[in-house]
Amino acid sequence: MKRILYLYLLPLALMFGCNMEKDIEILLPEHEPQLVVECYLEQGKRLQATVFETSSYFDAPTPPLVPDAEVYITFRGKRIKLKYEPTTSASGKRFITHTSTTRMYGTPGEVFGIEVIDGKGRKVTGFTTILPKVPITKVEWKFNEKDKAYVLTSFQDDANATNFYRYMTHRGKFDKGSSRDFAATDELNNGKTTSYGSAYDYVEGDTLTLTLYHIEKQYYDFLQSTDDAKNANGNPFAQPAKVKSSVQGGIGIFTNLVYDRDTVYISK
Repeated sequence: MKRILYLYLLPLALMFGCNMEKDIEILLPEHEPQLVVECYLEQGKRLQATVFETSSYFDAPTPPLVPDAEVYITFRGKRIKLKYEPTTSASGKRFITHTSTTRMYGTPGEVFGIEVIDGKGRKVTGFTTILPKVPITKVEWKFNEKDKAYVLTSFQDDANATNFYRYMTHRGKFDKGSSRDFAATDELNNGKTTSYGSAYDYVEGDTLTLTLYHIEKQYYDFLQSTDDAKNANGNPFAQPAKVKSSVQGGIGIFTNLVYDRDTVYISK
């Protein structure tokens, strides 16, 4: 027994008796800035886009602006140039660099394009196909014995297409942060009546805004990859995550947002 005990203690003695610290110098490759483009088309709203430039991990956290970037939206043989005019969106949630007085009116199946060019010769392009709205068919809620309610939002999935959705719940004013936000596919519910629910998070008197987005696969992939990147950032045990962009020549997303929205007042 004593011999066995000595064998177990020997590695510990070596571990704590040695200096385990060692300086390691890591040579990082020089950062090559890329254009970052974010543009969402919404029915009846002005054409707006955000253009930044990537920065090094050790640079200031504010993404650099690109004042000489030119942004064009193409559709129906037209090529609309957006004006460089940095501002925030009406909700205050997004920073916008380029805008136009032209409003977007598209029909399902119609294709819109984006083209971004800057003074360094960099070019970013992308396309989005307008999707049909998927209506919310029913909203219901139920209280438990602790007077807490869960909410179910139902809709009918189209069996003739592969569909992707984003579901959001806002309590109170819509411009506040969402209490529920996730993206999903119809892989398990193709062609069926589908319901997205919540936990027992709400009480009598709550006003909820429920939004069902019908989204493109490229936007679904973008959302999933950005979530993975956020979760991996600063976590030494997580796999590095790469953002899946829908644009070519840079990083970012160009898509259309089509949705149905309902506001309900929770009561018994």
